[in-house]
Amino acid sequence: MNSKREIFISVDVEAAGPIPGEYSLLTIGACLVFDDKETFTCQIKPTTLNIVPEALTVTGLSLDVLEKEGCTPVEAMQNFRDWIMRVIGFDGIPIFVGFNAAFDWSFINYYFHRYIGENPFGFSALDIKSLYMGFSKCSWNQTKSSQIAANLHPKLTSTHDALQDARYQAELFRLILSAHF
Repeated sequence: MNSKREIFISVDVEAAGPIPGEYSLLTIGACLVFDDKETFTCQIKPTTLNIVPEALTVTGLSLDVLEKEGCTPVEAMQNFRDWIMRVIGFDGIPIFVGFNAAFDWSFINYYFHRYIGENPFGFSALDIKSLYMGFSKCSWNQTKSSQIAANLHPKLTSTHDALQDARYQAELFRLILSAHF
């Protein structure tokens, strides 16, 4: 029996393309799901110049600016790990929560292992889209954030700013848990 408290952490990333290694992780935003004022955010220096132009257009990020102003990947991941360890305390276990968690987790997992040798989230993530599908008994096609928002009426919106989107995701998660389907 695991006596550790589960600490749900909403994580969102913005990246230069669809896969880690070939494309850079550009920003991380995270917050506690049940206290979204407890946050982490950072911008990261690119590790490659490969981009999908639409990825940068939608976020408004610039590789040139990130190269000058961002943290190194090592600094970013160490700072993120330190924040995670602080917010979970001695008796907590971090649970990665994401909207389309497979995408965000793939970058976080890759960067944690590549740059500091371990991922404090372990090898799994909780996906909000899947959770909604299970609770509402809808089809996968009905798990778009716009459709979920139309049903649950969150106060926040998604903006492609990693921290804002982490807070939005946390609100969706809380609304799903409290909804009566």
